[in-house]
Amino acid sequence: MQLSPRDLARHIDHTLLKADASAKDIERLCAEALEHHFWSVCVNGSRVVQAAAILEDSDVKVAAVVSFPLGAMDGDAKRYETETVIDFGAQEIDLVLNIGRLKEGDDRYVLRELRDVVEAADGVPVKVILETCLLTRDEKLRACSLVVESGASFVKTSTGFSTGGATIEDVKLMREAVGAKFGVKASGGIRDTATALAMIGAGATRLGTSAGIAIVKGHDAGSGAY
Repeated sequence: MQLSPRDLARHIDHTLLKADASAKDIERLCAEALEHHFWSVCVNGSRVVQAAAILEDSDVKVAAVVSFPLGAMDGDAKRYETETVIDFGAQEIDLVLNIGRLKEGDDRYVLRELRDVVEAADGVPVKVILETCLLTRDEKLRACSLVVESGASFVKTSTGFSTGGATIEDVKLMREAVGAKFGVKASGGIRDTATALAMIGAGATRLGTSAGIAIVKGHDAGSGAY
């Protein structure tokens, strides 16, 4: 697959979720996103106000993570966090679903929680992180079905903070599960142009990565966690 650097950049959520990220780091992240025309910056909730102020009136959106990175907080807390970051200026939500509840088969709980967050988002796109490295094939398919049913906009592979990241096989499986028009975001371990293009070729419509600049310039960003 061949894409121009600009087209490739519009697939990328330029991401900085490290616990020790400073205000200067967020400022640099936003400047890079403006320079390279990435789709969005993806940040923790306490950095949304800063990012939104820097990116105001630009074509770069602000995405905020919710219940990150474990997904294990109570559903009411997830709803409140969603409402809060949207009030702060978030234009997209990256939500970690309750992985433990999914694995024990409590699909009713998972669906109710997802629907609550989608309702709280009030039209703001919600990307649901499955943490595929922790799931069986059946669990991945069940999760995709629940996300589609919930009214969310994307399924997403990974937080990048667990035991593994995105794989071509998982992206293909998720694309098959959700259909042709639903969003699929690959994240975790995408560090170079070839991997990015392979993920898009497998069905990803969005990429989450901290290596966006290297990807659009065609260079390997080296090893390291997303």
